[in-house]
Amino acid sequence: MDYIEKFKNYSTKQTVNLIMKALSNTSDENLIRLTYAAERIAPKFKPEIGKVRKMFEEKAPAYFLAQKVLKEIHPNVRDKIVLNFMINYILLGPKNRENFEKREGIPCPATLVISPTMRCNLRCIGCYAGDYSKKDDLPLEYVDKIITEAKKMGTYFYVISGGEPFVRDDMLDIYKKHNDATFMIYTNGTFIDKDMALKLQELGNVAPAISVEGLKKETDQRRGEGVWEKVMQAMDNCKEARLIYGFSITPTRHNTETVYSDELMKLLTEEKGCPFGWYFTYIPIGKNPDVNLMQTPEQRLYGWRRVNYLRNRYPVFIGDFWNDGMHVNGCIAGGRQSGYLHVNVKGDYEPCVFTHCATHNVRNTTLRETLASPLFQAIRKRQPYSDNLMLPCMIIDNPRVLREVVNECNAYPTHGNAHTILTKCAEHLDKYSKEYSELSKPFWEKVYIRKEGMPKTIPKKLEEVKDLIEEIRKK
Repeated sequence: MDYIEKFKNYSTKQTVNLIMKALSNTSDENLIRLTYAAERIAPKFKPEIGKVRKMFEEKAPAYFLAQKVLKEIHPNVRDKIVLNFMINYILLGPKNRENFEKREGIPCPATLVISPTMRCNLRCIGCYAGDYSKKDDLPLEYVDKIITEAKKMGTYFYVISGGEPFVRDDMLDIYKKHNDATFMIYTNGTFIDKDMALKLQELGNVAPAISVEGLKKETDQRRGEGVWEKVMQAMDNCKEARLIYGFSITPTRHNTETVYSDELMKLLTEEKGCPFGWYFTYIPIGKNPDVNLMQTPEQRLYGWRRVNYLRNRYPVFIGDFWNDGMHVNGCIAGGRQSGYLHVNVKGDYEPCVFTHCATHNVRNTTLRETLASPLFQAIRKRQPYSDNLMLPCMIIDNPRVLREVVNECNAYPTHGNAHTILTKCAEHLDKYSKEYSELSKPFWEKVYIRKEGMPKTIPKKLEEVKDLIEEIRKK
């Protein structure tokens, strides 16, 4: 290592120390100072950091979110968020991944999703988790292998999915061993009692994303009687332990109005204390795929508009996995540098959590070999799949792409019903993708091409969305 590089590393460490000291006082002045310190660590992101500083200065919802997180969470959790997430993942990670790509000629994803088990204590309607036993779990040695290799490339953010991840106590050892990384866990919440919440507090680097289907009626209807109360208690336990935790919602044809409602968002953010949340529209995959559970094109567009409203109304970070394509340049599957890939319970490297095909497995190939594989390269070569970035997905927006890459690369299905998305569901997906393309086009052109901004009036009912779309079509 030359002297210049040593000086850069020393300067970074000194800046991090200053940031950690500043966290003890979350005054307006200190929040602003933190943004300048972040610019010193990652000058490449100076424009983006400047936007954050402006939001702090204008006291936008992001300001109140930052105040809430830094003031209310436990010091151990707060320190891990800053060191693991903000420093390792957001500020230093991109440079490390760029260096890997320059050296190897292939990208390194920002995130890895791992499903170490598909066991679950619930039987939710339409869920892609099936009937699995402990013997089907991905051995811990492979979970460790994946993370160890990915960190060397510059990946420090891991999403743990399933199944229900908390059925595996040994995963706590993984979070402890890799204490320089951040883990977000999608969970039904039923295992997060007070004792588990304290264990997560001690670890500091784990953020549960707890699933709800709407309010009590919708959640118990899909997840089982009494689950709503357990979910609410899990959030209370996280709040008492001063963790960082959020919500995960699957909009379907039956719960669309409820999941985007002010009533639910007030409950989750103001009462239960969630600083982040995710929306994942229902995709017909898994053991019992049902296209009738999918949102209609009108419902999906309604969700896009409502999420933009909720972001500006509540102090919460919201990610909308299918409707945020314009913010990430389309599909993020296939291991692209700012994207991700999925390692399923069998060890198969899948391009996406919802794309159940593969050509490589962790048992006999490396992550690097997978990223360089024809399947992953074929996907990345086609991204983005449409000029309209409101249509990011190769499953429901551009279904021809998934069929092409599977056939071109001779990818195998990773479970028994994986082929249905290409066969049984094909006609419905072709019709759906065409309809949503037509509906979204005027909004794509108005908001993102002509930069006219989001329409000021946010319709409260689905019928109003349909009327608005009809007006645009006539023009």
